[in-house]
Amino acid sequence: MHDLSTLSGIDHALISKYENGLRLPSEKHVYQLAKAMDLPLVDLRREFFAEKIAKMLLYEVDARAILMAAESRAEYLRSAQVFELPEISQAIQKKLEILDNLQKQWKENKPLAGIQLDKLQEYFSVRYTFDSNRIEGNTLTLQETHLVINEGLTIGGKSMREHLEAINHSDAIGWLRALVEGQEDMSKRNVLDLHRLILRSIDSENAGRLRTVPVRITGSAHVPPAPYLLDKMMEDFFIHYERQRRILHPVLLAAEMHERLVSIHPFIDGNGRTARLLMNFILLRNGYTIVILKGDTDARMAYYQALEKVQIDNNPESFYHLIIDQATVNLREHLEMI
Repeated sequence: MHDLSTLSGIDHALISKYENGLRLPSEKHVYQLAKAMDLPLVDLRREFFAEKIAKMLLYEVDARAILMAAESRAEYLRSAQVFELPEISQAIQKKLEILDNLQKQWKENKPLAGIQLDKLQEYFSVRYTFDSNRIEGNTLTLQETHLVINEGLTIGGKSMREHLEAINHSDAIGWLRALVEGQEDMSKRNVLDLHRLILRSIDSENAGRLRTVPVRITGSAHVPPAPYLLDKMMEDFFIHYERQRRILHPVLLAAEMHERLVSIHPFIDGNGRTARLLMNFILLRNGYTIVILKGDTDARMAYYQALEKVQIDNNPESFYHLIIDQATVNLREHLEMI
């Protein structure tokens, strides 16, 4: 012990306590002991942290659940060296150039007011509501969606929930447009208010509130984080937005925030609709048109698969392509209609 004390520079009384399990060494002492005993630092640090965690959990009733939560949190922090983005490929850059040329034409030619603008907004809002709800399983047809939203009709054979989903989503689009006109930016309050609109009169208890229970996504290998991690992850979500909004192309930023919100899955229900609306808020705020992701079977599968590539493989390329391609289609449709 005396030799180890001399080699490490640590008092022999402390070393005795370390050896007898009466005290844990500091990280600095772990480094000194590894050097003195010629042991790999990584091995000694592993033992040090294992012992430290074991002591912390010794009298906890549900130690396994705590360890699972810690593992989930550590995995998130690793994956998301969250604030780093992959390099944008040449293929993506070329598509963005085409898209930006279309956006320039739109800004120069779009109607600023009047009946033409109202009709454009009504047409695309109904289509957007139809497809976004269809992705989530709503069975109202496009015509039925129009009748529910614009004519106030009740469709026989369709549930009250399906009617409310159409009405709420349409109101949420109008609310987003008002935010854009008021030059508001994305905030935690706005995201919660948006979700509150989506679940209004459907699930009032959970509308506008972060979930407090674990959830799973049917058919997906991605497991959303535990509920006690959500506050920190949503804080990171908004930090990421603030860091990227001045440097990342607006369409990629919209895709990023869409994917991240869906992956965090902060709500009991309505995550997909809220994420797509948030994406479109960012697009509208930056002078683009609404992007409508199709709700038919093939398009829905492509959407889910592109999301899962980001969530499981940390590869956003497919998702970027999907959003850019549909943004291009919708911009061209807007230009054709004027």
